[in-house]
Amino acid sequence: MAHRILVVDDEASMCEFMKIMLAKEGYEVDTEQDGRRAARMFTDKSYDMVIADLMMPEMSGLELLDKIKAHSPETPFLVMTAFASVDTAIEALKKGASDYVTKPFKIDEIKLAIQKTLETSELRHENRALKARLSETFSFDHIMGTDPRMEDIKRMAAQVAATDTTVMIRGESGTGKDLLASAIHQNSPRRERPYITVNCGALPETLLESELFGHVKGSFTGAIRDHEGLFRAADGGTLFLDEIAETTPAIQVKLLRVLEDKKVTPIGSTSGRPADVRLIAATNADLEAAVQSGRFRADLYYRLNVIQIVVPPLRERAEDIELLGSHFIERSCERAGCPVKPLTSAAQDLLKRYRWPGNVRELQNVIERAVVLSKKPTLDVEDFPEKLSLEPTVTPASDDLPSTPTLESIEKAYIYWVLNQTDWQKAKAAQILGIDNSTLYRKISKYKFDQRSGPPQDRSGESNQP
Repeated sequence: MAHRILVVDDEASMCEFMKIMLAKEGYEVDTEQDGRRAARMFTDKSYDMVIADLMMPEMSGLELLDKIKAHSPETPFLVMTAFASVDTAIEALKKGASDYVTKPFKIDEIKLAIQKTLETSELRHENRALKARLSETFSFDHIMGTDPRMEDIKRMAAQVAATDTTVMIRGESGTGKDLLASAIHQNSPRRERPYITVNCGALPETLLESELFGHVKGSFTGAIRDHEGLFRAADGGTLFLDEIAETTPAIQVKLLRVLEDKKVTPIGSTSGRPADVRLIAATNADLEAAVQSGRFRADLYYRLNVIQIVVPPLRERAEDIELLGSHFIERSCERAGCPVKPLTSAAQDLLKRYRWPGNVRELQNVIERAVVLSKKPTLDVEDFPEKLSLEPTVTPASDDLPSTPTLESIEKAYIYWVLNQTDWQKAKAAQILGIDNSTLYRKISKYKFDQRSGPPQDRSGESNQP
């Protein structure tokens, strides 16, 4: 669609020239010789740009600029002026004009000025639209869930977002900790500044140290230039440290120093550099156990744990599974270009019974797979992976087992079952169970599990093996 431009100049010849020249460039052009009538035209009709002479008898270009900006502050306004009145053109820029050209001007000069002004205006419009979409995407209302705990989390996060307080987000893998961190930043006073994330468990110590704190040229082999680091890159904004429990003691010391001094010291440097950064950390580990075992510094733990938000696993909020599933179905069907495929009642029951060790992320992946592979108008049980139907249940191995087993006996049986299913690969078993490795080792010790001799008998002599 062609841009519509209003040209205002008291000289009829200039108006005629601009109309012909701009029409050849593909613009829609209206002209007016009187500033007052031009102001009325602008309020009656929409224009993408106004080009006006500064020196006009009835209403000056500056007065017209004031009228236009009062009605539509975002409309670009290009000033034409004689060389002798450049100071007035500069005053127009201070009042909100986009640019100015001096008469007499070359045709290419005015064409380029118009093109640049319109392009800048479009970029600003796109930037505002993008920010609006980001604000909607990362609003706390966008974090779906009707579970009372999720409502409490959203209220707390909204309250915390308005501050600069350090936040610790706890929860199993896949529960949406990163989404919550993004929402906190996007709803904070720092939203216009950078938001940078780093997975502390994905990088070796030396590389993570350089990425976080930066380095100076020549500080180590391969340091061919200065590197500012993520703390400096996030200056004025937010740095999200995911998997914070995976950091080494050396990294933890430097993190503590940054939090205390608000300065970052790059590798190879002896002087700190200011770092105005809001820190959000996240982990799925048992940090308290890590502190007790000496794997995580207690002083850093207390520094990070000012505000703690715990995101519950999906299996503990079954009422949200159907809501989230419907949301992911709509998104997946939209991307696949097909009508929405609702869940059958049997499929709904299947999704609610499954434990979702991968939480919301696993649900999203399972739904997307079903939408892509299913040829039917609805999603039924057979459209989902077989593992959902094979969800383990605790079955007694003895007729003497009480009909209502204790919570401890159920836990013992389930943990032992998962260990066997994973061939005693403890890291994998811990992931399925939704606990960290140290917690699993404590459970194994507590229940005296032995891979060779099988599960221990409880006090009444029953086996706890599923």
